[in-house]
Amino acid sequence: MVVFAGQGDPRRSLSLLWRADAPPPTRGGPGPKPRLSVDAIVAAAVALADEEGMGALSMRAVGDRLGRTAMALYTYVPGKSELLDLMYDAVHAELPTAYPESDSGEWRAALTAWAGEVLEFYVRHPWVLQVSQARPVLGPHEYAGLDTLVTLLRATGLEAGTLRRLVGTLFPFVRGSAQAVADARLAAAATGSSDEEWWAARSAALLELVPDFAERFPAVSGLESEGPVEPYPGEGNEGAEPVPYPEREARETFRVGLGVLLDGIEAARVGRT
Repeated sequence: MVVFAGQGDPRRSLSLLWRADAPPPTRGGPGPKPRLSVDAIVAAAVALADEEGMGALSMRAVGDRLGRTAMALYTYVPGKSELLDLMYDAVHAELPTAYPESDSGEWRAALTAWAGEVLEFYVRHPWVLQVSQARPVLGPHEYAGLDTLVTLLRATGLEAGTLRRLVGTLFPFVRGSAQAVADARLAAAATGSSDEEWWAARSAALLELVPDFAERFPAVSGLESEGPVEPYPGEGNEGAEPVPYPEREARETFRVGLGVLLDGIEAARVGRT
């Protein structure tokens, strides 16, 4: 399911995102009900999406978490569209805005650290991956994340036009890698079968039904026999939590792919001098 941000009233949405207008007063009263505020509503909505996914998000469900009716929330947030914008921007506040490696001129180390932080951010909040990048939220924390990446990239010395395209390359790469990790974690619960069961059943059937698979697809088949696969970092360490194969593959693909992208940036820097 793809969700597009920025579908609420532009003036009201941006006002809430940037806290440009004074928020309505918090209301207290007898009984154990918590006071409502924009921040409290957003926090409850984020917790709901983290635990149950985007499909569970509704004003009523958020109100239930706060012990209020959906109607009580509308005083603070006009609707679900505006709430989604607020949620999306709020969680981006978790991302660092400075990297020590950048201060010492180590642009490659800084970008590697940035990519790792963003990957783990998406894995913590997989519902964020369902929010399309076609239309940005235009909130302060989203802009802070963008500003951070541009700052790190400026250390490469490449011209502004190239930096714009690198931003448009790195964000989708990290998002795609995080989607692979998130999907790997979700697959067993969503389908009711483990990865081992799924592959065992289909591999056996494929070999039976397509006995000439290796001859028909020699390039693909050759990958399995042309040299050993590098061990996943930390694999085999005593006491380490085992990482399921699909997630391990997704994370290793991210590591190798990021290295190749950074090699490309270095080559562009060398070619410019």
